[in-house]
Amino acid sequence: MNLKTLILGAATAVAVAGTAVGAPAASIATPAVTFHYVKVDDVTVFYREAGDPHKPTVLLLHGFPTSSFMYRNLIPKLADRYHVIAPDLPGFGFTQSPDRAHYAYTFEHLAQTVDHFTQIAGLKTYAIQVFDYGAPVGWRLAVAHPERITAIVSQNGNAYEEGLSTGWQPIQKYWKDGSQANRDALRDFLKLDAIKWQYTHGTRNPDDVAPETYTLDAAMVSRPENTEIQLDLFHDYASNVAMYPKFHEYLRAHKPPVLAVWGKNDPFFLPAGAEAFKRDVPTAEVKFYDTGHFALETNGDEIGDEIHRFLDANLRP
Repeated sequence: MNLKTLILGAATAVAVAGTAVGAPAASIATPAVTFHYVKVDDVTVFYREAGDPHKPTVLLLHGFPTSSFMYRNLIPKLADRYHVIAPDLPGFGFTQSPDRAHYAYTFEHLAQTVDHFTQIAGLKTYAIQVFDYGAPVGWRLAVAHPERITAIVSQNGNAYEEGLSTGWQPIQKYWKDGSQANRDALRDFLKLDAIKWQYTHGTRNPDDVAPETYTLDAAMVSRPENTEIQLDLFHDYASNVAMYPKFHEYLRAHKPPVLAVWGKNDPFFLPAGAEAFKRDVPTAEVKFYDTGHFALETNGDEIGDEIHRFLDANLRP
């Protein structure tokens, strides 16, 4: 049994356990989460899906260093009333993508793959829930296809320069000087201790974070063939900052419903980045939680309830 098979089995077991073991009787009717692969151009995309496809769709886009696994608890929570679909981005999770010689690992290319994925999946319109790397992918979808976006939920998904903390300085140094030395200096970001820190920093109690989260992420992103992909994406993140003005133009022109749910102790994306949404969409709702970057891991129930309330208020059933 290889690592991929082992981890997928564990992920499935966790998802099943989370909705069956010790669950109240009312949860028996919770829509089942299913797991799929689909060929999208030269990428075989893995995705999770739940809910009635005839109902409004919510597209969940994960960030670094995780995968759709981060939404394992949110998916069934939203699927009682919505069609929920969560792909793994190329270079992450169980999505099977070509090596660097045959697939450019840039955020523009990731967005193109997700765009084609939504078309193959038959998604005409959808709300986006974005986090971390999923945010610039989502921003590109919104700018390219504003008519498809029904609402935006950002969980620590930044779109403003004032939202970038000093924690970005090593990566910003690499943007300015793409030397091998600056590239190599970022390799520690892919190690287990660094990934665990991303999950636990800013939480009230680090023991509240399930260890399979950062352990799974570290196993996947640090695979030998994946390490250089992650470093490529670190370098290309500069392109996301460069496109912020285009996204702000989209927000001002189209005024989509916006909800920002933010772990206020995030070491990478500051609360100012959440508040800034109000500058372009005055009706944007901003909610802060006393936790860190991976807010869903510690405050998933209350954030999930807030997202559900927001979607109920803004999407037609």
